[in-house]
Amino acid sequence: MIMIHNKTLENEITANLALFERVEHEEEDLKRAAVAILVAPHQETATFLLTRRAPKLTSHAGQWALPGGRIDPGETVIEASLRELHEEVGIKKSAVRVLGLLDDYPTRSGYLITPVIMWAKSTLHPVPNPDEVASLHYIPLNDLEKDGAVEFLDLPENENPVIRLHFQSTQVHAPTAALIHQFCEVVLHGRSTRVAHLEQPAWAWK
Repeated sequence: MIMIHNKTLENEITANLALFERVEHEEEDLKRAAVAILVAPHQETATFLLTRRAPKLTSHAGQWALPGGRIDPGETVIEASLRELHEEVGIKKSAVRVLGLLDDYPTRSGYLITPVIMWAKSTLHPVPNPDEVASLHYIPLNDLEKDGAVEFLDLPENENPVIRLHFQSTQVHAPTAALIHQFCEVVLHGRSTRVAHLEQPAWAWK
């Protein structure tokens, strides 16, 4: 079970990230993006934030996603993730503490995503932007520990396995599933698991 309501979890996350040797990808033809994996320990149980993208968006409409988006010119990865967190769900940078980064993840749709791990300093009061977010969800960290939460599929159109997560009666695919899986492995358990090779289903390539 994941520790809650004290500094133990934050200290463990910080220590695991300090030991983790992050892999950067230098693929110039990919558009850079950043997402926030925000741990919120001030609920009944420790959670992270996950959104469902608005159905009218031009790309990946209706899909599960972490708050985030494309990096603007002159921005750092951390600056972009904090800006997107505020634009999408109304959480100001003063409400969170940045703890570290995970590996870059190249997507089939032409992006290179960097996950930024954050810690909520106090109880969050998010206000989702309806233009970008259909719904906002607090996913208990313990849901990632359940039997069958992670599934690896061998599909004919993919050379590498496709990752799929199961929780709260739904399914989440890569890239979001890959990022959450590495978060669970590295940040919560201190295992240097790589996920850049894990594939997206063909319908998510666009």
